Amino acid sequence: MDTGTVGGFVVAFGLIVGAMVVGGSVGSFVDVPSMLIVIGGTVGVMMVNYPMEVIKTAGAVARNAFFAQIYSPNEAIQRIVNYASQSRRDGVLALEAVLEAEPDEFLRKGIQLVVDGQDVDSIETILEIELDNIKKRHESGSEFWLTCGTVSPAMGLIGTLIGLVQMLGSMEDPSTIGPAMAVALLTTFYGALLANVVFNPLAGKLTARSKDEQLVKELELMGVKQIANGANPRMVEQQLFSYLAPVSRTSQFE
Repeated sequence: MDTGTVGGFVVAFGLIVGAMVVGGSVGSFVDVPSMLIVIGGTVGVMMVNYPMEVIKTAGAVARNAFFAQIYSPNEAIQRIVNYASQSRRDGVLALEAVLEAEPDEFLRKGIQLVVDGQDVDSIETILEIELDNIKKRHESGSEFWLTCGTVSPAMGLIGTLIGLVQMLGSMEDPSTIGPAMAVALLTTFYGALLANVVFNPLAGKLTARSKDEQLVKELELMGVKQIANGANPRMVEQQLFSYLAPVSRTSQFE
């Protein structure tokens, strides 16, 4: 589990609720009509804006911000160099014995292509298509939540306008001014809260996750090509280190 994501939500909501408690009653910030306008309106707009297949997978995409397993570049480099060493020592077919133990599906597929005797150009083409599709899926997921972050404040503004119209239309009855004003203000509050504490941060974390995974996949692609070419393991490691900052490089030959 990503402690940063969980901790960030706890801190953000904790401070907001704490400010409500210190400033008065939390109950005064609860208004069902306002929630229906913002949450229901956002859901409805997203149903219009996206196919149902995308909406159904939105929850699974959001889980990547909490539970995504991304291997560090150094771990991937170490495994690739080990494969290169074994290939040089025992031949390419010897890698078939270690395929099932490889945890990264993308790297496992690349090594399988090498074992199957595919040429380097074919391997590169197949893995680049796979990499491009992974990137598109990630972009689609982060875009969904970013759109939610755009829609929810707009629904809050609509709720505010509804509340103001109701308030101005019943100025002769002072008892109705308070509830109408609550709808007017709380819908804006709910929209801003969802956008800036939930939706936009989720989209940002998913984008960051995607970039990290893209880096690992790109160096894996390069490593597979070098194994297919029969490159020296030391040279493979040095080439893959070019993807990392100097302070992040940990050589297994030193």
